[in-house]
Amino acid sequence: MTDISFQQPAPASSSKEGLHQAVDSVNHIVMGKEQQVKLAFSCLLARGHLLIEDLPGVGKTTLAHALAKVIGARYQRIQFTSDLLPADILGISIYRRDQEKFEFHPGPIFSGLVLADEVNRATPKAQSALLEAMAEGQVTIEGETHILPKPFFVIATQNPLDLAGTFPLPDSQLDRFLLSISMGFPDPEVERELLMAQDRISVLQETRPSLHPEDIIQLNQDCQSIYVSDALLDYIQALLAETRNSRWFESGLSPRAGIALLHCCKAYAFLEGRDFAIPEDVKAVFPALAGHRMSVPHGMQGSVEEQISGLLSQVAIP
Repeated sequence: MTDISFQQPAPASSSKEGLHQAVDSVNHIVMGKEQQVKLAFSCLLARGHLLIEDLPGVGKTTLAHALAKVIGARYQRIQFTSDLLPADILGISIYRRDQEKFEFHPGPIFSGLVLADEVNRATPKAQSALLEAMAEGQVTIEGETHILPKPFFVIATQNPLDLAGTFPLPDSQLDRFLLSISMGFPDPEVERELLMAQDRISVLQETRPSLHPEDIIQLNQDCQSIYVSDALLDYIQALLAETRNSRWFESGLSPRAGIALLHCCKAYAFLEGRDFAIPEDVKAVFPALAGHRMSVPHGMQGSVEEQISGLLSQVAIP
């Protein structure tokens, strides 16, 4: 597990200015992945959690580390393995003989940003230790409730190809992740720049925070004030209805997913510098929000991603 102590951020005239500096800093570290970075920040601003499913070595951990750096959050990396226990995540109570009482020792979950690395390698019992924390921002241990830090952001990673010895996340846990993204291989030009550039670890060490955790809380509130028209709500409902009625999908998006879509498109609009959301914001976040929540029926041709793309092209914008 890795712990990065909190550093004071560089002075910024406002939380919005600090946010733009933070996005620029992460783009400087995770090169050529501007859309993935924007979706990651949208997830953070919408008070969600992020799942990154991709091959090893494409920047999943670097993105998590960079986000923790720029928002000034305490960062913990938990390596999920088959022998990981819930107590390894949540913490344990140890009896203090001198005080004749139990003393709780918090686990790595008590951090501002937690990286659950290779989350599908842990048993369902260990995976479930994340559920209450991600859903409610608290954990209950031996009948006592402990509040987690705010903001609290979980980034989980998993390898889509290496399935030996893994425990696929159940739908209930997948639904806890607001967005699911993949990093993908860099473009040749970006890869050449990466080969010639300074080592990413060195760049991370030199990066200063642009925000306080308190700034993130304020930005969370600012995103909620983004205006959404009735016509845009009609469009969101039309998309939700199409996922439920279409033969392309095993099951449609739930009302909770619809609320998550609304919050996420507000955050995306905020990052774009607007005080109102537009259909393009919905289209930008919809694949990352819907892809891990839906599946295609057995025997149906085409991937979930292809079906979602077809859905977006067919549902008319009011």
